[in-house]
Amino acid sequence: MTSTEPQTTAEITDSHCHLDFPDFEGQLDGIVARAAAAGVTRMVTICTRLRNEPAVRAIAEAHAPVFYAAGTHPMSAAEEPMATVDQLVALARHPKFVGIGETGLDYHYTAESAQVQKDSLRIHIAAARETGLPLIIHARAADDDMARILTEEHANGAYDCVMHCFSSSAALAGAALDLGFYLSMSGIAAFPRSTGLRDIFAAAPVDRILVETDAPYLAPPPHRGKRNEPAFTAHTARVGADLFGMDYAAFAAQTQANFDRLFTKAVHDRAAA
Repeated sequence: MTSTEPQTTAEITDSHCHLDFPDFEGQLDGIVARAAAAGVTRMVTICTRLRNEPAVRAIAEAHAPVFYAAGTHPMSAAEEPMATVDQLVALARHPKFVGIGETGLDYHYTAESAQVQKDSLRIHIAAARETGLPLIIHARAADDDMARILTEEHANGAYDCVMHCFSSSAALAGAALDLGFYLSMSGIAAFPRSTGLRDIFAAAPVDRILVETDAPYLAPPPHRGKRNEPAFTAHTARVGADLFGMDYAAFAAQTQANFDRLFTKAVHDRAAA
């Protein structure tokens, strides 16, 4: 599958990126400007280690289109102090803090810390439940445990959630959708060999789909293999539009409505601005 430059500047949101990573150091003004030129008018930058939260917060404070979320990434869970619900709730008081995470389970590289990851995940779920902010989930090679914990915890009290950079099984997608959660489409969905993943997205309700870059990783064609950045969300959204048989502007508008429904705090901030 090839991707062409969208012939529209319909507004879309990069729901997950990492603007604090060294790849972007000293370049954020240009990154934000290129995003705007591509129609990407909002970005959620994700803090993956809570000790880095002040730096991530500063990026959001310095750039009007940028919001942020914070949590402990599952691959870092064994290396970092265990987050507390109170700590996450306190961070969530910032006006541009819009989500809890990313958190989750990753058994591909860090299966040895599975129990620590599970404990951390449940803490983040409790914080999402208490704050009313959406949980941002990273899931890799842990589908059964992920589906079980998300379902168990939802039965204990509802919360909202997005399965970020979704590239797992149809079974996990179904479990998440059954709970009312959202699936986020990254550049992986645009890779030529991702036919099975595109089929999973195409079978999902279009009102549960978000788009993201996970920048600086996973650049979609025609930028595959290069540093990803929020502007490239437009290429993944073009693939999404094709999957759902929609024109680009209609799909962009749908993903905007989906983002607004889930990340309500970002809507309120934009309206206040």
